[in-house]
Amino acid sequence: MKAYVHPEIESVPLEKAMHALSDRSRIAIMRALLEHQELACNELPIELAKATLSHHMGVLRDAGLIVTRVEGTKCLNAIREEAFVHQFPGLLELIRTCK
Repeated sequence: MKAYVHPEIESVPLEKAMHALSDRSRIAIMRALLEHQELACNELPIELAKATLSHHMGVLRDAGLIVTRVEGTKCLNAIREEAFVHQFPGLLELIRTCK
């Protein structure tokens, strides 16, 4: 199973987080994770090619916004909510409420 790297969110500059959130598919992923807390990629309510979805998940992970943990054969994804809110106050609420 792949080992995932998660940067310390304190080292992530705002522009990297904003870049990660500059795509509507990644915002849809974030909203789904906000609603369901934790999902495997195949459980996300978004229709994308597997490679495209992997790319988007990698961008979000590299920006420190999500964490991926392995449980058996599943890779479960969740928002690093507490760290996210601390590092980027108001940004998560903006994702939650804006259309």
